[in-house]
Amino acid sequence: MNKDLATGGPGDPEHHAGLDDSAEPTVRMLAWAKNSASYRLSRRMMTEHELATAIRRKARQKFEGMSEAQLAAVANAAIAFGRRVGALDDKSYAEVKVRSLVRAGRSKRVIARKLQEKGVDPPTAAEALEDADDPTAAIAFARKRGFGPYRRAPLDEKRLAREMSAFARNGFSFDLARRVLDMDVDEAEAVAAAQPFG
Repeated sequence: MNKDLATGGPGDPEHHAGLDDSAEPTVRMLAWAKNSASYRLSRRMMTEHELATAIRRKARQKFEGMSEAQLAAVANAAIAFGRRVGALDDKSYAEVKVRSLVRAGRSKRVIARKLQEKGVDPPTAAEALEDADDPTAAIAFARKRGFGPYRRAPLDEKRLAREMSAFARNGFSFDLARRVLDMDVDEAEAVAAAQPFG
């Protein structure tokens, strides 16, 4: 057997299948797209946009001369496979991401931007963000950074300004930052415990 044919090398007709600008991907390309999607989705949650981008990028490297139509077809095949096996769902991705980021101390504004960067469409992102609670996230942020009720050093003007600025940079309002910074630990923990993401 010709070694190139067995390995998909230059002697394999499918290696150059994209050179004729064909709209149809080869069987080998589609099989690769499914396997690549399976591997990626088994490692971590992804959005449809992330998976499509990764598949297109790798397909360009793997199959020389692929047409844009072929790249779109293999990306769509990967997305269809991910949906079919239940491993690709932007709604679930957004819900999980929102819960995780609230617990990590991220504001709604920051979370919305991150979901947009990952390619989650605005209605799906807005629905996932409905239950996100900025006070809970702000308390988690304060805990993580040792601010407000979790501060160990004495408070002075410079420290207060630094803490307020950090809240603002992370998408929290001035009023919310002030409220959290004025809490004691018991109050902060009670507020956080009362919310679903705390």
